[in-house]
Amino acid sequence: MSSDLHFGNLSVSIFGESHGKGIGVVIQGLPGGCEIDFEKVLDFMARRAPKKDGISTRRNEKDYPEIMSGYLNGKTTGTPLAAVIMNTDQHSADYNNISAVARPGHADYTGYERYNGANDIRGGGHFSGRITAPLVFAGAVCAQILEQKGISCGAHILSIGNVWDNRFDSVNISKEFLDEIKAKDFPVIDSETEFLMKQEVADASGRLDSIGGRIECAVVGMPAGVGSPMFDGIENRISQAVFGIPAVKGIEFGRGFGFADMCGSEANDPFTTDGKTIKTTTNNNGGILGGITNGMPIVFTAAIKPTPSIAQPQQTVDYIKMENTVLEIKGRHDACIVPRAVPVVEAAANIALLSFLV
Repeated sequence: MSSDLHFGNLSVSIFGESHGKGIGVVIQGLPGGCEIDFEKVLDFMARRAPKKDGISTRRNEKDYPEIMSGYLNGKTTGTPLAAVIMNTDQHSADYNNISAVARPGHADYTGYERYNGANDIRGGGHFSGRITAPLVFAGAVCAQILEQKGISCGAHILSIGNVWDNRFDSVNISKEFLDEIKAKDFPVIDSETEFLMKQEVADASGRLDSIGGRIECAVVGMPAGVGSPMFDGIENRISQAVFGIPAVKGIEFGRGFGFADMCGSEANDPFTTDGKTIKTTTNNNGGILGGITNGMPIVFTAAIKPTPSIAQPQQTVDYIKMENTVLEIKGRHDACIVPRAVPVVEAAANIALLSFLV
């Protein structure tokens, strides 16, 4: 089973299951001769890996990508770039009691129907958050090529539960500011929110529950005039890539759904120029008009649902026996995946953005 993303000349195919031998990715369409610092790729991927912070899953995977092709002497070769990440810490026995029992919030039942009962349900199989590891590898590679073009992407935790971080100043965002946030173990703008957010997670975990949140992402350096109207715009491609992240259930650009409560005089971004460049004095539209960049920072927010694996008894069905039953989920699960999803959102955006430039 593989999941494929096709954007113009660039395509990304992700394969594997959570408890299979390994997971991986094939990237086609990258130009040859692009310098890729492998250590920086590993640093990017380490941001997604579980932390010993009481929030993350206790599953301990190294997430070391073995590059099989498309990379030589520190540069892309122009042929498909393929990488495999071996799974080394599976506890498949944790799933023995759910072989035909639909976990609420998971894709067990829908996968069973879609793949004629042949799907691997251990750890969520191909629907697992584990599959975001190769997505992050691809996004880390794309990030370096974008940076060589003067384009940088960064994200932060905007909210967890009822605790909110500061929003980006969508008019004034610098690469240095994004790099500063990415360097943090807990990526928030206001460091004082870290304790409160972690407390929200601890409270949910104490109730044998989980909690969701929001991730705000920004891109700087993207020139004006990139994209297309209607069906193949910047928003379209970013949304398709970001919705490839299993936990994402919503996305908005700029003020997003807030536009519904505004007047045109509030929503419109006035243009201004210094005689050399054209900018807008506000950035309600998130740097995109008509599916095309206007030169301002691209800003969007992704909604991350609570982890569906919770230890509380839940009403469900055995879809083989067609019987109602009650399920108590075992295993090692994040009470909140928002912190680990931050680099995943960045990775998805990087892939979508690079697709317009290769």
